[in-house]
Amino acid sequence: MHIDPEDPRRRDLMRQAACVAGAWAASGALPAVAAGDVQHYPRSMLVDVHGQPWSTRQLKPAEPFLFNYPYTASPVFLIMFEREVPATELLTKDKQRYAAPAGVGPNRSIVAFSAICAHKLMYPTTAISFIGLRDGQRGEPAHVIHCCGDNSRYDPLHGGRVIDGPAPQALAAVLLEWEAASDRLYAVGTRGGEMFDAFFEKYAMKLEFETGSSLRKASGATVVVQPAASYSKQWRSCAV
Repeated sequence: MHIDPEDPRRRDLMRQAACVAGAWAASGALPAVAAGDVQHYPRSMLVDVHGQPWSTRQLKPAEPFLFNYPYTASPVFLIMFEREVPATELLTKDKQRYAAPAGVGPNRSIVAFSAICAHKLMYPTTAISFIGLRDGQRGEPAHVIHCCGDNSRYDPLHGGRVIDGPAPQALAAVLLEWEAASDRLYAVGTRGGEMFDAFFEKYAMKLEFETGSSLRKASGATVVVQPAASYSKQWRSCAV
């Protein structure tokens, strides 16, 4: 996919990649994943349940929302924080380096991550969710993404990196673009260790029953954003 260097919506992603590449060069480390580490998918605009463009003003700090991308059956956490979220250098379980993107939006504080746990592939369903945004424990960030299924804990302020538990890698980041003039958000791809192949293989029958369509049906031109509380009827608390 060709990226126009003059496109202002792409320029920030290129700047982040350049900054991380510079850090690798300065340390003498060569990245195992080059500039093409972004997995591009069709661009989807975030909208509300009425089909109206989703505004960043509808987000509240540390209140999780969800949408499905890049497939209709693959959920994504959308979170805004009170402070700017930096780009973070991370490794996949295959030891490939990549730059988890910085936050977008007016304060560069909005991030998105695949809601599929990198260990047991647990994910939010309409009935129940065992993975969600929760308060951090002592010595942790104020908010963590915690999977009750295996007690994996991820830091959404630093690329979704693993801070505890058996998960072998960070949550895959979902790339967002923000149009300042319209205050619209778009999902455009992913970066990091995707779990889609294993996810669709493990839950093939369950997902087809839930969605009633092809498992790998791509998200359309728009994707609906919902509060986490509305996405799943029950959010399990974790015994820690």
